[in-house]
Amino acid sequence: MIFDTVIYGNFTVLDRVIYGNVTGFDLLKIIVFLIIAVLIARVVVIYLRRSLKDRMSRDLMEIVIKVTYYTIIVIAVLFSLKDLQIDLSGLLVAGGIIGIVIGFATQSIVGNLVSGLFLMFERPIKIGDQVDIDGTSGFVEDIHTVSTIIRTYEGLYVRIPNEKVFTNKITNYVANTARRFEYVVGIRYSDDADDAIEIIEDLIEEHPIALKDPSPTVFVDNLGDNAVNIIVRIWAPPTEWYDLKMEMLWKIKKDLEENGIEIAFPQRTVWFANELQKQEVS
Repeated sequence: MIFDTVIYGNFTVLDRVIYGNVTGFDLLKIIVFLIIAVLIARVVVIYLRRSLKDRMSRDLMEIVIKVTYYTIIVIAVLFSLKDLQIDLSGLLVAGGIIGIVIGFATQSIVGNLVSGLFLMFERPIKIGDQVDIDGTSGFVEDIHTVSTIIRTYEGLYVRIPNEKVFTNKITNYVANTARRFEYVVGIRYSDDADDAIEIIEDLIEEHPIALKDPSPTVFVDNLGDNAVNIIVRIWAPPTEWYDLKMEMLWKIKKDLEENGIEIAFPQRTVWFANELQKQEVS
């Protein structure tokens, strides 16, 4: 019978010494501990897969999941070695030396990898965003584990190490749902600034892309040397921002001129002394 093969007199197989002071019971505890560690690792993998599936590419997500899974397993194995009365001091010293050597050799790679993981979780940028990273502006084409690819407005592909992306200032032009642009429109002193403001406001109100909330603002900003300067601030969706900016300025100029208001330009009046004298004599 099976029971008979397990029990030998007053002792069980679990009481048998396998080696040193390690008994069958110790071995059973380690096996159970490792099984629990594997179950925990699989639960963590399921959680990560659900949490990250909308946050990063599939390939990158699989890398993160595998690294997490095997890290949990390795930690569990190291704890098990201690219960097996295996002296870890030698392994730790050897591992420490190897780790230092590898650390120096791969310092930048590890830094970029860790920064890449932080970028994945913090998500200051996403694929397709318009950004400026340390003076490089364009669209985020891809985010790898150690680098980020930017496609500039000139069509160039720029690879930036993730450590540089993470530690430098990032400007995301499309993170907000609205983006503002601004003009300075100078009209002649002889023109009515109130009429000009009303014409510009009507033009913005009629445009389907110009946002009403946040509301646009049009006001006289200052009295310049050659013109009454009117500030025009318009909000637009970030994806339509540039097209609207290019369109509206010319429309404002045409509408103002159609209503008898002209854009001022620098001019200077020069008086000649001889001409004044001639006019007095005549």
